[in-house]
Amino acid sequence: MNDQSNDLSPESIYEPVIDGILTEGYGILDNFLSPAEVATLATRLHARREAGQFRPAAIGNQQVTVEKAIRGDEILWLDEATAAPEEQAFLQRIGQFVQYVNQTCYLGLRDYEFHYACYPTGTFYKRHLDRFRSDSRRKLSVICYLNTDWQESDGGQLALYLPDADGSERQVMALPLGGRLVCFDSGQLEHEVFPATRERLSLTGWLKTGGPLI
Repeated sequence: MNDQSNDLSPESIYEPVIDGILTEGYGILDNFLSPAEVATLATRLHARREAGQFRPAAIGNQQVTVEKAIRGDEILWLDEATAAPEEQAFLQRIGQFVQYVNQTCYLGLRDYEFHYACYPTGTFYKRHLDRFRSDSRRKLSVICYLNTDWQESDGGQLALYLPDADGSERQVMALPLGGRLVCFDSGQLEHEVFPATRERLSLTGWLKTGGPLI
């Protein structure tokens, strides 16, 4: 996919993300996808949405309750069996990332799941934690943005809430820049998506362990 994979080793690409996850609970990697790849995936997202394949996102472990006051995004889960070539290439890249994380962090990741997420103008997702109390398999949350020419004035920031040792808390803000990957601990870091003045697109998912439901 991205030309950087031909020129750089996995260590040089992914090590800053791993360091961030181990020290802060999160890591950010710009240019995980090239501008051309961002445009191709965004085009595929829009085509699937126009075809009526997206649904309003729900909340809770069973994903059956739609609460617009909590989250307003529309989503479509990716299925490797029916994925388009550009989607398959993205998932292959994620598989490479999973392999490297397992080799360096010994997290025992065995699976992943991803969906497209489209936030229409003005929508948001209130502060929450990605891991369900009844399912501990989600280990790392991963977001890869598919936006073009995003500006700070467009809003739509991802806010990560980082607990400090003294019991206080600090907030890290990340703009949804096209091609940027954000990865963080699903069970530790609460986060929030702020409203934007334009449509906000991403591929969002979780790297999962093979542990049992709890």
